[in-house]
Amino acid sequence: MPSQQNITESIRSYALNELGFDLLGFTPAERLTEEGVRLEEWLARGYHGSMKWLEQNPERRINPKEIVPSARSVIVVAKNYYTPHQHSDEPDHVKISRYAWGRDYHRVLPIKLKKLHQYIQSFAPDAENRWYVDAGPVMEKVWAVRAGLGWLGKHTNVITRTHGSWVFLGVMITSLKLDYTDPIPDFCGSCTRCIDACPTDAITQPYLVDANKCISYVTIEQHPKEQLDPEFAEKFDRWIFGCDICQDVCPWNKFQQPTDEPDFEPRPGRIDLTFDRILAMSDEEFEEQFRGSPIMRTKREGLRRNALSTYSTL
Repeated sequence: MPSQQNITESIRSYALNELGFDLLGFTPAERLTEEGVRLEEWLARGYHGSMKWLEQNPERRINPKEIVPSARSVIVVAKNYYTPHQHSDEPDHVKISRYAWGRDYHRVLPIKLKKLHQYIQSFAPDAENRWYVDAGPVMEKVWAVRAGLGWLGKHTNVITRTHGSWVFLGVMITSLKLDYTDPIPDFCGSCTRCIDACPTDAITQPYLVDANKCISYVTIEQHPKEQLDPEFAEKFDRWIFGCDICQDVCPWNKFQQPTDEPDFEPRPGRIDLTFDRILAMSDEEFEEQFRGSPIMRTKREGLRRNALSTYSTL
C-alpha cells in the first residue's frame, strides 16, 4: 500500500484533475464539540423553523465515528457553480437563486464522490468510505472550514479565497489516515454588507441566521400549503425560489469565475421566467420545465404560492 503522503497526494490529484473539483481539503475525523454546542443553541432558539430533521441524530451529526466507526479522516471537496448570467431587471420577471439555474447538484456531486470512492478502493480495498452531499447527518460547512477550504462568513455560507461563496460542498468520511490541511483565517473583518443588505433581517447577528426570516428558507422549505405573510413577502423583491442577496453583496465574490461544469449552466427558461408564466403553469408544464432541477423540491404548488405572494406586493 502506498505511503500516507502518497495516498493523500493521489487523492488530491484525482479529485482535482480527473473529477474536476475546484477545492479539496483533509481534516481529522474528530468529534465536533464546540460546533455541537452552537448547533444545540441554534436549535433551542427555534431558528431551524420546520426543518425538524435537524433535531434528529445529534450525535451522528457531530461525531463522524457514529457514521463510520473506523473513521480517521474527513475529505471535503468543493465545486464552483457560478455562471456569469444575470437576472432580468424587468418587473414582471421572477428571480431564482443561482444554484438552481442548472442541474440539481444533488445529482452531480454524488456521482463524482462515488468515483472518488472507487478510486480509493483501487489501491486501498479495505478502506471504509461514506460520502454525503447535503443529504445526511453531516455538517458540511463545519468540515469545509476545518479542512481549510474557506471560512464561515457572517451570512453563514462558506467563503473561499478563490471562488467566493459560489461553491457546492461534498464530504467523505474515510478510515484512511491522511495528511491534513490547515484551516485558514476568517477574512470577513469588520465588513457587514451581508447583514446590512438582508431585507428581512434574517442574519440576526454575525454568523447567526434565523431561518424563519430567511427568504431562501421560506420559499423552499416552508410547506406549500402554508401561506406567506404579505408584509413579509413584500420584502422579497421578486425572489420566488431561494435568495442570493447576501452573496451578491459579498466583496469576496469579486473573485467569482465561471464554472467549468456544463450541468450548472442555466437551463432554458430559468433566468427569464415571468410571474404570468409561473402562475399559468400546469403540473405537466412544471415537470417539463424543472425536471432535474432543485426547484422540483418546492413543487408547482409552492412555486406558485411564492410567485403569487410576491407578485401581489409589487
